[in-house]
Amino acid sequence: MDELAARAAALTVRSPGDVRLRRVGVSRAGTPLWLLSLGRGARQALVVAGPHANEPVGGATVLRLADRVLADPRLTVGADATWNLLLCLDPDGLRRNEGWLTGPYSLGRYFRNFFRPGFLEQPEWLPDGAAAATLPETRALLRLQDELKPFFQCSLHGVDIGGAFVELTRDLPLLAQRVAHAAARLGIPRELGPYDTLYWSRLGPAVYQIPPPRPRDLAAAITEAAVESTWYHPHRHGTLTAVVEAPMWGVAAVEDGSPPAARDAVLRAVSGALRHDVQVLERILARVRPHLAGTPDTARLLAPVNDHLLVCPGLANAWDPDTADPARPLPPLSTGHLTALRIAGRRIAVRTAGLLHQLVRGAGRDPSGVLPELDRLIDAWCAGYQEDCGARWIPVARQAEYQARVVLAAFELAGRRAAEPAPGRSGESDWGSRPAVPMHRE
Repeated sequence: MDELAARAAALTVRSPGDVRLRRVGVSRAGTPLWLLSLGRGARQALVVAGPHANEPVGGATVLRLADRVLADPRLTVGADATWNLLLCLDPDGLRRNEGWLTGPYSLGRYFRNFFRPGFLEQPEWLPDGAAAATLPETRALLRLQDELKPFFQCSLHGVDIGGAFVELTRDLPLLAQRVAHAAARLGIPRELGPYDTLYWSRLGPAVYQIPPPRPRDLAAAITEAAVESTWYHPHRHGTLTAVVEAPMWGVAAVEDGSPPAARDAVLRAVSGALRHDVQVLERILARVRPHLAGTPDTARLLAPVNDHLLVCPGLANAWDPDTADPARPLPPLSTGHLTALRIAGRRIAVRTAGLLHQLVRGAGRDPSGVLPELDRLIDAWCAGYQEDCGARWIPVARQAEYQARVVLAAFELAGRRAAEPAPGRSGESDWGSRPAVPMHRE
């Protein structure tokens, strides 16, 4: 966080007048939320970095975008645009991940220092609607969206293990080709069947449409992406939102669109592994919980643990062909889909183990003797990602360059789209009538 703010401030000194840095809010811990604005055009573009605490690539991307925008007047004067770059939406959460940010970059180091808050503390979600938003980070972003009324908004996310993909509130024809070109040039796999978008409409390879929000109770909101969010909030202003996902550890098999050889057998194995892992973690949590009273950060770390354990049984049932709800059948699945599900099921388990590891470390003692068991689980699960899935680290510069290229492509295409006459009646939504479906957001 300190480096992001310092480098953004340096840009204002280097390019006075063209670059402005202002505080648009503060986090729960009092950390400023900084907005870097470039250009003086009438059309506003908003790019939000760091909405998920464990996905830091967006910070590197916004600094790279700032350099590109300053170097190319076609992106500002030529497009009559102002770029507004929010350096980090969850600075408190990002600070909690600083234990792994300096490297060396290994899966074990990442998961032992992983932090992402519970669902209700993630600032992009609005499970009770915008008017009921309580997090100061969320309220700051909502104010900014209503102030700017951007024609284009981009939320920068990271996939810890898997491939690259994009989610849109409206279609952008040609974006899939731009994504494919950027990914190929930089050696980054595209995720052709992301777990996040399993039931969503596909707009093109690795490009998916975000479904409209619908009210849900807490348990459903955690497992469904079709809830009200800051992605959809500015839709009323005509905003097109793009969520750009860039992987940290890439897995080539998520790009395999071939039919799977043994679909149901793989699904049963994935579901069975998730059920087994949850039972193991629940037993460990039961041993740890009596010793956590008075431990710093216990509530903050337990919230995501409880969320993970809450959603896992439903996910396992939804993926298992023997227990899946016939009213919500799985879509046709490719080999890439099955790889993504294997990664996702194990991800929930290893993230939970990492959070439990931090809980015990934070207590300063291990009376229940669980740390050796947690270490064995984390090491085994991380080894499985590398040996079974072929997960490989993608250098930060390539992650950020990929994400910046996709943002610039989406900005250009959204600008073209905004200049075209809107179909249908004025103010008419272009959302379809597809039902919301269960999904655990990654």
